[in-house]
Amino acid sequence: MNVQKNEQAPFKTRFYYGWVVVFIAGLSVFFSGPGQTYSVSIFSERYIEDFNYSSSLVSGLYSTATLLAGLTLFMVGRLVDKMGQRIMMTSVGLLLALACFWNGALIGPVMMFLGFFMLRLFGQGSMTLLPNTLVPQWFIRKRGRALSIMAIGGFVSSALLPPLNTWLINSFGWRATWTYWGIALLVIFVPLAFFLVRNQPKDIGEVPDGTPKKRSDGSESESNVDINEVSWTLKEAMRTRAFWLILFCVSVPALVNTGVTFHLLAIAEGKGLSDATAALVLSTMAIVGFPVTFVVGYLVDRISVHYVLAITFVGHIIALLILLQVGSFKGAVIYGVVWGLVNGFERIVLNIVWPNYFGREHLGSIKGLAQTVMVIGSAFGPLPFGLFYDWFGGYQEILWVMIIFPLIAAVFSLLSPKPSYTAK
Repeated sequence: MNVQKNEQAPFKTRFYYGWVVVFIAGLSVFFSGPGQTYSVSIFSERYIEDFNYSSSLVSGLYSTATLLAGLTLFMVGRLVDKMGQRIMMTSVGLLLALACFWNGALIGPVMMFLGFFMLRLFGQGSMTLLPNTLVPQWFIRKRGRALSIMAIGGFVSSALLPPLNTWLINSFGWRATWTYWGIALLVIFVPLAFFLVRNQPKDIGEVPDGTPKKRSDGSESESNVDINEVSWTLKEAMRTRAFWLILFCVSVPALVNTGVTFHLLAIAEGKGLSDATAALVLSTMAIVGFPVTFVVGYLVDRISVHYVLAITFVGHIIALLILLQVGSFKGAVIYGVVWGLVNGFERIVLNIVWPNYFGREHLGSIKGLAQTVMVIGSAFGPLPFGLFYDWFGGYQEILWVMIIFPLIAAVFSLLSPKPSYTAK
């Protein structure tokens, strides 16, 4: 290979350096936790108590801040294409740490709104966007497997942070807890991202997947992997039908899952179940979904991704139908298992579809727009559940309405095979 003298990995490994990058990407997904709903919801209850705010005020601030963060997130994607993941990941880690310190010093609703906005933009948005644009740069043939390993960070985060935050808040207070997360980001994540992340394999003289294919004469071909994957610009991708249909599809889980998660305690209470049962459902989902990601990672490396995407939405429909019928502890556990299976599918397939369809070179802009739509979807998720509860006194009606979205998404998935590239 033609390797410049100043190109070298931060340290030598006996394996492909891309797997180090996957580890840091998984760490990024884990540290997105302070900005995720499953973490922030633990703090929001304390805000209501300590500031004597209404639930609607805190929820309104959170939803509005999430919407604004979603509308802003596309700019992060464009910056990724211009500056690279290493600089952006380090910078976003610093900004999320500052957001945590900010939230530990809240004194009023305006400051709370800004705190929510920063958590959602830098945490939920950027800290998940960046690793999902980084890992596809390092893998093509093994992309599904790499993303499944990266997803471990998300499952660990969603399983660990709710009880950990509860313990920290009860032991040291919510202000100190935010401070601890800010320190953890500065001490653990930011240095590792800066020193270990490299944007692309070619930056250290490597090629994607780490194993060049052989030419017919037996010699190694350095560039054949890159040649096999065409990279679309955002404008080129937007001219295809598949782009818009898939864009709708990726917004559906954000809309449905956020709505269900945000109101899960109330849904459980309406069915005569305890808060502990609702918490068990969330834990079951994370535990079941964790191993499923590995299966899906291998699956999408072998089967066209739009078929796997359709299967995912069929799973969403089944999960919602089960939730409609839940009336006992056993039913709740069954729902948690099915929801976990679906969650394991979507964590991989919703991220791999973009690099598989449109390549890696402009992935920041393309994935940034997709992530924007997903965050906006999550902002609107809780609202219809609340409205239908006020109108009908329960959640059965809105759950039936929610089934429409994955049904449409399943059809759109089947109508969206990988587009053929035609230079304009």
